[in-house]
Amino acid sequence: MSKTIFDRSEPLVICLGEALVDRLGPLGGDPAVDQPVEDCLGGAPANVACGLARLGTKVAFLGRLGDDAIGTSFRELLEDRDVNLSGLQIDRLRPSRIVLVRRDFHGERVFQGFAGDRGKGFADQALSLEELALAWPALAAKARWLLIGSIPLATTASAKALLWCVDQAQKAGIEVALDVNWRPTFWDPDHSPDSGPDEKTLEAISSLLDCASLLKLAREEAVWFFNTDDPAAIARSLPQRPDVVVTDGALPVRWCIGGCVGEIAAFAPPSVVDTTGAGDAFSAGLLHQLLMASPSHRDPIKVREMVRFAAASGALVCGGAGGIDPQPSQLQVEAFLESAAGAVS
Repeated sequence: MSKTIFDRSEPLVICLGEALVDRLGPLGGDPAVDQPVEDCLGGAPANVACGLARLGTKVAFLGRLGDDAIGTSFRELLEDRDVNLSGLQIDRLRPSRIVLVRRDFHGERVFQGFAGDRGKGFADQALSLEELALAWPALAAKARWLLIGSIPLATTASAKALLWCVDQAQKAGIEVALDVNWRPTFWDPDHSPDSGPDEKTLEAISSLLDCASLLKLAREEAVWFFNTDDPAAIARSLPQRPDVVVTDGALPVRWCIGGCVGEIAAFAPPSVVDTTGAGDAFSAGLLHQLLMASPSHRDPIKVREMVRFAAASGALVCGGAGGIDPQPSQLQVEAFLESAAGAVS
């Protein structure tokens, strides 16, 4: 596939947060002990940045990696995707993070812990506000979206950097897209991978909810934070009335975008190797579509087509290992949608 070519110097989207390795265990096995394992570059914000670049949107990644082989691989990958790396930080003391991903026999995954820590934590936990502030002005010059998740809030240094960026984005009129992306093991490695947030964590993450113009939630996250999975009800509960999308794995996607509400069935992937990164590809697809659409022309039909494009982007990622390598181009998404339309006509 040909490389996307564009001027990456002034990104339209800034993705801030973690870049890490997903260590995938064999189907049904334990990645900590069973072989073979497969290491895939990932991390939600890095996934979204790569997905946007593959689709043709100018994007920057703000994050911190170790001065190690993982960091080198990430720099090479992001440069190859034409992602702006002027805000990338390199940590000389802490390693890049490795996440152990257990997969069942259907490819569904659970994040069960970490590997690689040498006693000082991981590079992404030490995201430096001082370095970030130096890079921010040039990156924000033409940016229209800041994409964030909740994981940086789990550590003091990265939380400080994240909240500063959100504040700067709001002052500059840059819209904030928040994918809550609740991962309990990032907050406490001893937490069960399927446990919900405690009261302290709910309060910390809630500080971001009032800042979001676009809020993407898994159904269980919607219930934890809002006691409902109704996107319109969630939008009404927040003062800024954000656009809200609620996903539920293979079940229908629901939304309230620009006042338009709707629901579509999730696309069945052509094949399922690994579901890691499907939600991030969805986010990339939706942001890509929002950037191309005028806010004044978000009629129900147009919004539905935007969500279909995002859902197709997510489905196509499931056909390969990891959240980045299988990401589709715009032409591939369009071909998939044409094929899906033909199958039901």
